[in-house]
Amino acid sequence: MKFALHFGNNTFPDFAGAARLARLAEAAGFDSVLAVDHVGFPDNYSSTYPYSATGRLPVGRGGAFPDPLIWIAYAAAVTTRLRFLTGVVILPQRDPLVLAKQVATLDYMSGGRFELGIGVGWLKEEFQAMGVPFERRGRRADEYIVAMKALWAEDGATFSGEFVSFKEVSCNPKPIGRVPIVVGGHSEAAAKRAGRLGDGFFPSIGSQVDTFPLFDVARRAAAEAGRDPAAIEMIAGCPDLLPSSTVEPRAAIEERRRRGVDRIVLPVGPFMPNLEESLVRFGDTVIRPHAEL
Repeated sequence: MKFALHFGNNTFPDFAGAARLARLAEAAGFDSVLAVDHVGFPDNYSSTYPYSATGRLPVGRGGAFPDPLIWIAYAAAVTTRLRFLTGVVILPQRDPLVLAKQVATLDYMSGGRFELGIGVGWLKEEFQAMGVPFERRGRRADEYIVAMKALWAEDGATFSGEFVSFKEVSCNPKPIGRVPIVVGGHSEAAAKRAGRLGDGFFPSIGSQVDTFPLFDVARRAAAEAGRDPAAIEMIAGCPDLLPSSTVEPRAAIEERRRRGVDRIVLPVGPFMPNLEESLVRFGDTVIRPHAEL
């Protein structure tokens, strides 16, 4: 089983904090750290935040919220093994050629330690502020994934779609190997997108609905697309592993494994304020003793 820490960039927004978290996570044996994405928060919005019982974002207007790609570049620079995942970039809001360049550069310079987590977004007012249509954002995201893969695969790439088209374009440097695409979201559409186009599926750890049935939706979509369902990495949370839990770690991990989980993501907040002590203990009592699960 692999383990990851979530909400790195908005919890530790400056360089000192990013370096501290990344080094501690790597030393403790975590596989990866996640960074979240929002370009801006409108002061007034009626959209429902789907990952909180209140339907509202748990952040205020003045909180530091670094761009995930830039934050990851800093954190990657002080580590050698730790992987990094956007959890998630709101893909329809990004220019796919610019993002393809940023992702490839980040993966290249980190030695192949980057994973692109993508979602289609929920905050309509943010899309409006950016001048990006909220409607058909899922279709736009699908097309952007294919277009970016074409740019990463070869020089002189050509792509013709509804939302993006280019002819004989080269984008370098190329990623080291292949950048895994992890699809986030708590809907059947997201699960099907993961099955058709993704390398992993990550329903948010804060979802207010049971997301485990979506794993089967993703696997069926992969099979229907002629892909290997077992090759889609399933990612989920596990509250029973947080520091406040009294559940025996092996039982919690085995339960997640039975449900098809390949990587467990935990929010970093509950490990604070004694981050050093908490992460060392987690590495010694959870990660290393259960590496074989």
